[in-house]
Amino acid sequence: MGAANYWKGRMASTVEAISLSALLLLFSSTFHFPSVAATNPTEDPTPAAWPLQFHSVLFMNNTGKLQKVDLWYDWPNGRNFNIIQNQLGELLYDLEWDNGTSYIYTLDPPPNRKCRVLHFPVGILRPNWLDGATYLGQHYVDNFLCSLWQKVDFIWYYEDVLTRRPVKWIFFTGMTAHVMTFEVGAVLEDEKWQAPLYCFTESEASDGPLFEGFEHGASLGKFMRGNWFPSIVDEM
Repeated sequence: MGAANYWKGRMASTVEAISLSALLLLFSSTFHFPSVAATNPTEDPTPAAWPLQFHSVLFMNNTGKLQKVDLWYDWPNGRNFNIIQNQLGELLYDLEWDNGTSYIYTLDPPPNRKCRVLHFPVGILRPNWLDGATYLGQHYVDNFLCSLWQKVDFIWYYEDVLTRRPVKWIFFTGMTAHVMTFEVGAVLEDEKWQAPLYCFTESEASDGPLFEGFEHGASLGKFMRGNWFPSIVDEM
């Protein structure tokens, strides 16, 4: 398809699309990254900052292990929520707070309900966590013409050239995230952000093995907080 036909088709699909616009997860509140304004047209483009609040549906593939993730990002209230459906498996809730605490639980009835409480040295990602990423040019990905950036040899981040919505991420392990929907300004009701009571009792908040989907780095939330941050901090 020629360039003119491509842009004509892309603009038509944009008009018909339900409101979708930016994307996901922010850097630790420990660090501040000043915004970068590209005033020189010859300068490399910079990735769009994530909106302060949004909802996105992601399909994850971790070397054949598939997950659907409902991601709710809420920077003003210091919270991030990953609702993770493993293929033909457990439905997990990964509730993250900016104080470094994460609650990972199921909502199954007893005796199958489970909860883990994890503590990280950093909070949720900041909206400008991609500042300083290296621009690698334009590539066609998932039928979109995308700008590509690499961040500290950890993540390759694809953004639609026309709409600036995120399209795909590739992590250094080979795990990929495909962005299916992106709703800027969507906010989950406050009552949904409350971890269940059994997460606050010693007998229920187990110190045992992590759940399905949290082992071997398969969880997006675990990747972004537990696995990624030490790598990024070493680079700062």
